[in-house]
Amino acid sequence: MTTLTLSDILDDLQVAEQNLHRFERRYWLSSAHFYELYSEGLLDDGEQSELFAEWAGHYKLWQKRQKALQQLSADRLAKLHEGGHHSVSLQPAEPYLTLS
Repeated sequence: MTTLTLSDILDDLQVAEQNLHRFERRYWLSSAHFYELYSEGLLDDGEQSELFAEWAGHYKLWQKRQKALQQLSADRLAKLHEGGHHSVSLQPAEPYLTLS
């Protein structure tokens, strides 16, 4: 099992996004569209195969961390709504997520 804090998730997202933007600028293509082509095996990646594998890896990490961020946020929101109050007290906290 792996434990990720919110800071870990946000740091990973920042690094992944920086790398994705670098590839998007170079190839003039969004990472989502690239990954669609990559996943379908439609890219003639001869000399670029290592770069494309790296790009796909950054995109997969970005997707996983986005999912983790949404899960943490949804869990936090549910806890804030516990008790059925009309207002909630939002206090800073470092949540974490245990991944299996």
